[in-house]
Amino acid sequence: MTGSSLRGLLRVDSRLYLIVSARPDLSELLEGAIRGGVDLVQIREKTLPDRELLDVLARARDVTARFAVPLVVNDRPDLAVLVGADYVHVGQDDLPVSAARRFGLPVGLSTHSPGQIGEADADYIGVGPVYATPTKPGATPVGLELVRHAAQHAKRPWFALGGIDAGNAAEVVAAGAERIAVIRAIAGAADPERAARTLRSALG
Repeated sequence: MTGSSLRGLLRVDSRLYLIVSARPDLSELLEGAIRGGVDLVQIREKTLPDRELLDVLARARDVTARFAVPLVVNDRPDLAVLVGADYVHVGQDDLPVSAARRFGLPVGLSTHSPGQIGEADADYIGVGPVYATPTKPGATPVGLELVRHAAQHAKRPWFALGGIDAGNAAEVVAAGAERIAVIRAIAGAADPERAARTLRSALG
């Protein structure tokens, strides 16, 4: 379960971020996605008991460490530390960034408005949801305007996310995004490696 000391790599070259929940074929999915170009992985799982979630995180850590890809754990800095993850990610209603940092990990933060982007003190931020997405059923899409705002004003490395797929990734990049995060576009694809390679190509 030991991590691979990848902290800080994000600032250098992480551009295609896969967010995925627990699933029986998790290891195979991650291997294919990483071969296709995914270079940052988050496990986002809010329903499993801690014992089961810890096992899922350990399996993800094994794969990401083997490929030297940083691992992010959503909302659980305690479990992130236990599996040797590289980052923890929190939302606006989760632990404050300052509290999450007390676990000794860099922190990512979800943002949804110009004010939240400007106030963010995380190591990286997510900007979105750009488009409507079933993974965030109650969230209002922020559209490309917030992507353009982030491109001009964000002080941290940032990822556009929310409903991004092969059909719209080019317009998100044209709006100023150099990094994107996806869920269904890769995790729901029949061929995750090919899907990741297509999205990576859209990033230029």
